[in-house]
Amino acid sequence: MGKSKRRKRNHSSSLSNSHASSSDENHEVPPNQFEEWGKSLLVAVVAFFFLRIFILQTFVIISGSMEGTLLVGDFLLANRAAVGVRIPGTEIRIPGYSSISRGDVLVFDPTHEPDMKLVKRLIGMPGDTISMRESVLTINGELQIEEYVKHVDPDSDHTHPMMSWQLEHLIDSVEKVSYRPTRDNWGPLVIPSGRYFMLGDNRHSSLDSRYWGLLERWRFEGRATFLYFSYNRESFRPFPWLREVRWDRAFSLVE
Repeated sequence: MGKSKRRKRNHSSSLSNSHASSSDENHEVPPNQFEEWGKSLLVAVVAFFFLRIFILQTFVIISGSMEGTLLVGDFLLANRAAVGVRIPGTEIRIPGYSSISRGDVLVFDPTHEPDMKLVKRLIGMPGDTISMRESVLTINGELQIEEYVKHVDPDSDHTHPMMSWQLEHLIDSVEKVSYRPTRDNWGPLVIPSGRYFMLGDNRHSSLDSRYWGLLERWRFEGRATFLYFSYNRESFRPFPWLREVRWDRAFSLVE
């Protein structure tokens, strides 16, 4: 009888230990699962930076120079792969899958502010002759009908010292000594090879190529393509990003 009871106790203890061991195994995380999580996180981070550097980048509009195409408070996606990107830390540039053309709305590094990104419309291509008279643009002798252009202050035409760069690109028939360019009257200018001329759609409130000059091709960061959010950033109401959302502009194309 004593031996039988001891066997039962040993058997019960064995079952109990076996059950406890099984329970621990069920709750124990396999060692390689942490490794899998780490790999997944690494892939996600690499994919994020790859998309941001080589494919898409987000920008927020903080000035009115492109009204009414782009408004202050618009959040846009720029397609970097379309125009080509430079590999960070190198001079190597990966070509884009499409060519830039007149009328494109582009994000770029301006010549006068190295740490800033601007958005303007491409107007002058290499080889073009461009001019403006009374706010009307002429390209290669043809007056341009620009339905996207906004004029808000036609009576305050002015000159600026920054516009002196234009002297180097005037056509030969214009006397440089008497040339006095203004915001709404300038040129004709000949755009040299490898250079581009940018203008804001809000012509009377845009600091653009009329002032700071021409752009090199490598300065283009991406083509503005899509608005994914917009709100009235200039509103004085609390939480404008919740209460002043422009739903009619969200998820719309930039044209």
